[in-house]
Amino acid sequence: MSLAAFCSGNFHQLRHGLGSGCNIKLLKFHGGLIPGKVCDARRCNLRSLTTRVEVKNQRSETSKSHSINLNLHGGTVGSFEKINSNKSEQHEFKSIQCYNLQEKLSNNKIDRPATILVFDIETTGFSRENERIIEFALRDLLGGKNSTFQTLINPEKVVSNAYIHGINTYMVNRPDVPRFKELVPILLQYVRSRQMAGKPVVWVAHNGRRFDVPFFIKEFQRCSAEIPSDWLFVDTLPLARQLVNPDGSKLGSSSLKALREHYDIPLVGPAHRAMQDVTTLCYVLQRITFDLKLTVPEMMDRAFRASDITKVSS
Repeated sequence: MSLAAFCSGNFHQLRHGLGSGCNIKLLKFHGGLIPGKVCDARRCNLRSLTTRVEVKNQRSETSKSHSINLNLHGGTVGSFEKINSNKSEQHEFKSIQCYNLQEKLSNNKIDRPATILVFDIETTGFSRENERIIEFALRDLLGGKNSTFQTLINPEKVVSNAYIHGINTYMVNRPDVPRFKELVPILLQYVRSRQMAGKPVVWVAHNGRRFDVPFFIKEFQRCSAEIPSDWLFVDTLPLARQLVNPDGSKLGSSSLKALREHYDIPLVGPAHRAMQDVTTLCYVLQRITFDLKLTVPEMMDRAFRASDITKVSS
């Protein structure tokens, strides 16, 4: 779940200004340098950075913009780009599908069984009871405009594990970075804008059952918010453990890093940032479902619900 600031501007105005259908465009910055995407100065030490959040109401075709200043306290900014503005990237991800995703043809239209969202999170630690999500990213496998959603999240606590993901306390503990309770209504609306009528939403994460999903559920519980009943979750880790090498032997590791290397998928940007890991998992999921000849309905048969996690932990 690369992420940068999903900055609130006047976050309450932004939240109330959302229509029933919306496009969300964000500007992001990275805490490290990405080859080929650096700014003019190879390493830019900026004391302030202006970013903009645009929310476009599809019904009225009018837009609202909120500009804010991010004081980075001399932090290093590696790139500065608009999310969803890269058309070639959009077209590239249109081709990423699970095996036999196009299950049925009805009146010459593809009948897709679900909306598939690949997601990832970064956190302040491993305990879902005591630690918090600080970064979230997702990508809709259907691709197209606004197919990604990503944000930093204010955990309202010190980040002591920045050495893992590069997200430090100064990047997130600030009033212009949303807390999870402020993010929930925005996220719910975004997912509804991507969801097909009458079809479930399938959330895919690597090691999701033990890590990403329990953290996700716990954050919703803190906000007294419910996970929608038509959200399903799929963990790709058990699928990866079924893979074999050309000689028939099991893979030495089923970690996302090992799978990326196994499939010779290039790493774009730093690992252990939410959007970079989402991008990797999109490609890995495509390869896994192909190798296992796994259709989307078959993958959905292996899905679990949020209630399955809460029953185990209660």
